[in-house]
Amino acid sequence: MSQFHTKSPKHCANKNRFNIENLPKRLLYTFSTFLLSVFSLIFLVWLILRPSKLEFYLKEADIYQLDVTTPHLLNFSIQVTMVTMNPNKKVGVYYDQLQVYASYKGQQITLYTSLPPFYQGHEDSNLLTASLVGQGLPVAPSLGYEVGWDQTTGSLVLSLKVNGRLRWKVWTWVSGQYRFNVDCVAIIAFRPYVVFLIN
Repeated sequence: MSQFHTKSPKHCANKNRFNIENLPKRLLYTFSTFLLSVFSLIFLVWLILRPSKLEFYLKEADIYQLDVTTPHLLNFSIQVTMVTMNPNKKVGVYYDQLQVYASYKGQQITLYTSLPPFYQGHEDSNLLTASLVGQGLPVAPSLGYEVGWDQTTGSLVLSLKVNGRLRWKVWTWVSGQYRFNVDCVAIIAFRPYVVFLIN
């Protein structure tokens, strides 16, 4: 019996199914495609939702007590009304934690006052009212002089601060918690019933 020999065609013999030289190119192509898909998805979500920052503004602030006594203790009481607005058309907000306090010249002059949690729908606004009190708080020695100076000018510049945590709601999806900080500057006129003492 005779043997039969055939050679394989050139295109089959030289073809290598797995070429190590093409591996970096394939990895780069795969990684680039993945990143492009993720960024396209993020851009598409942003384009659909058009998220805007939440807005806070001070509506009213009334000082009921302000005394600075020796040895540098402060008694302070103020009633604040703030408005929070959600300008987003498709995004709701869960306010899980809200703490309000007042500071003067960079020094905290009231204790933290917690407000109850609430949900704010899209394009909605809410009124927040808090009574901020600081009784017998130790303050810097220069604070009495600065308050006296502001009293002679007729106005007091306070910083009303809100710290908290919130979650975003888009349709049925709810995000994780995010921290936020708000700083409202208030220029409050002194009234005759405000008590100011330095001993």
